[in-house]
Amino acid sequence: MKSSPSPKLFRQIITHSATLVVGVLLTIGTVKALRLFSTSSAQNTQNPQNPALAQSSIPVPITADSFVASAVATTGPAVVRIDTEQIVNRSINPFFASPELVTGQGSGFITDSNGIILTNAHVVKNTNQVKVTLKDGRVFSGIVKGYDELTDLAVVKIEPDEKGLPVAPLGDSDQVQVGDWAIAVGNPVGLNNTVTLGIISTIDRSSAQVGAPDKRLDFLQTDAAINPGNSGGPLLNAKGEVIGINTAIRPDAMGIGFAIPINVAKRIKDYLAQGQSVPHPYIGISMTTFTPEMALSFNQNPKNKTQLPEINGIFVARVLPNTPAKKAGMKEGDVIIKVNNANVTTAEELQSLVEKTGVGQELKVTVIRQNKNIELTIITEQLEM
Repeated sequence: MKSSPSPKLFRQIITHSATLVVGVLLTIGTVKALRLFSTSSAQNTQNPQNPALAQSSIPVPITADSFVASAVATTGPAVVRIDTEQIVNRSINPFFASPELVTGQGSGFITDSNGIILTNAHVVKNTNQVKVTLKDGRVFSGIVKGYDELTDLAVVKIEPDEKGLPVAPLGDSDQVQVGDWAIAVGNPVGLNNTVTLGIISTIDRSSAQVGAPDKRLDFLQTDAAINPGNSGGPLLNAKGEVIGINTAIRPDAMGIGFAIPINVAKRIKDYLAQGQSVPHPYIGISMTTFTPEMALSFNQNPKNKTQLPEINGIFVARVLPNTPAKKAGMKEGDVIIKVNNANVTTAEELQSLVEKTGVGQELKVTVIRQNKNIELTIITEQLEM
């Protein structure tokens, strides 16, 4: 009987490609430098031989009727600056402990009049003190009610004063389309109340494609300028409704930023506001998308005694101990082809399916093992961080 591929054999299957590196917008302290860019269009506008070019350089007047101005007027007052303080000890020797105060800064927005603020988990995680500043200058002390690292979302609570609090209207990120306007509002690099404009470049950009495989969601991609300090701030549509929460950028590129869809936040914000754990079902495998080409390349190597099916599926590289998959009998080298009788062909597809299933739910999984179809029943469990 032929044996299943080992992890060593699995490494031979994977062909390495360029890795996407995404910098999550960490909270920032002092701005050390600011580089200014300037351009001149005088030569173009004065070129009589190219009237079309000259016409395109005439500035378009911005009026109070601008949809951007209207959108920002609707939501801007509810966008807040979040300043944090954290005491850290950088010494590995407890006898020479040297506590150090680390400050950070990010953005957020108020979602209801009771003082619930949405922001990024990485803005407020492990902080000792949170200060919230509104656009009108009011300052509040904030309490971190909860955060979820897998979605990078957090809830901060402030107590309203006699003036009350502005509230940001929430949109529907499921209705967002590529090419829609995208307006980012926040406090980038310490420059408060900054607004940038772009479009939605892509929807449903998986965390694996973004380069953040530790997250469990799909992102909105935008070319609206996002910088450190924008973290946790809203991404608006043309109506001024929040459609996303700005969270990450590509540090090796310009004009590539990512936002958490607001519908993800809607689904879990109440858990966070109540200090509860967010449900995250898992089955406990390391996996990769598997193609016929990968299998063919592997099978043609005379050193490989195991033959793999030349199909589209999901290759199980590792089954973690004491997990739902292990308990159900899944093995390394299995190729997953169906879940609940529906075909699955990518690792991202399976991850999304498991996430939407819920904790304690049954999954009927079909795998190919040694050229045989095997049916497994996996009961999802809560992923503990």
